Amino acid sequence: MSSVTLKNIVKRFHNFTAVHQTNLEIPEGAFVTLLGPSGCGKTTNLRMIAGLLDPTEGEILIGGKRVNDVPIHKRNLGIVFQNYALFPHKTVAENVAFGLKYRDVPSAEIAGRVQRALELVQLPDVGDRYPKALSGGQQQRIALARAIVIEPDVLLLDEPLSALDANLREDMRVELKRIQDQIGVTTVFVTHDQSEALAMSDQIVVMSAGRVEQVGTPEEVYNRPASEFVANFLGASNILQAQCAAITADGAALETTLFGSVLVPPDKMAEITEGPAKLVLRAEKLHVRAGDAPTDGLCAAPATVETVDYQGQTVRYFLRVGDTQLQAINMIDVRPFEQGQSVQVAFRPKDCAALRGGQ
Repeated sequence: MSSVTLKNIVKRFHNFTAVHQTNLEIPEGAFVTLLGPSGCGKTTNLRMIAGLLDPTEGEILIGGKRVNDVPIHKRNLGIVFQNYALFPHKTVAENVAFGLKYRDVPSAEIAGRVQRALELVQLPDVGDRYPKALSGGQQQRIALARAIVIEPDVLLLDEPLSALDANLREDMRVELKRIQDQIGVTTVFVTHDQSEALAMSDQIVVMSAGRVEQVGTPEEVYNRPASEFVANFLGASNILQAQCAAITADGAALETTLFGSVLVPPDKMAEITEGPAKLVLRAEKLHVRAGDAPTDGLCAAPATVETVDYQGQTVRYFLRVGDTQLQAINMIDVRPFEQGQSVQVAFRPKDCAALRGGQ
């Protein structure tokens, strides 16, 4: 296992800067996800760590050693790409063994290491098959077995689940995290899927337009977003203009048009100062209730249901509160409210977050 460090990394393609001055420390043994929309620079960073791209500026260290000038085949990295890149004319065992043959592993050891890798991905009996005889999920596991059989210092995963259907993706993300936990290898995972990042990661690196927006645990980046971009990209958020009237040991007092005064707790404030601010309300924290329900210390306002998006166990409401549309996602206990119905929307102050108004 090795840590990975990016120091002042910049990557330019002619006049276009794909990665801006990135500093990142990936701890040894951690599962770290680079998360963001297409074109944000996450795959470019991964490819620079791999040695497939050279940084324009800065240093890349693996295990404390500078690797800028070290070719990909000497970095001892396991890599799984989106398309798996299995050799169709080779058997599964030959695919998995491919990397070992170029690392001077004795022939007597190769078969045993291949079999152990196949057992780790729970496909011990497919060694003599060809990739075309396997399902998409099985091919993904074989690509993973090929990456880990070399006992890499770092495992790099570039959207490896994106080709799978929704149900299989959920199964495979659990399986992938199980394998990573079992072997303990430092892992860098690239995805644009927020649910994958939240479910699998020790740390999430949220990226936008070539820059790192926030680094933290899944709970930190979800519940305490550092910017409006993070709040919007991870989950469904309602972001309201506000005015921070005061900051005390109890939190930030935000004045809002829709909900009056809201006291945001200290652990949910992102470097906020007095003056213009923004109140972040997660859609699942905004509760839709009967219009005459008691507020009981909640922040509440009357609303009208504009759209009902039934999703089985949950329902997503689009609500009109004054001149503002809000989104709420609630579990269904009884029959959902109907379009046009007058309701109340409410939330607990401790469930919201505050951002500076300029973000």
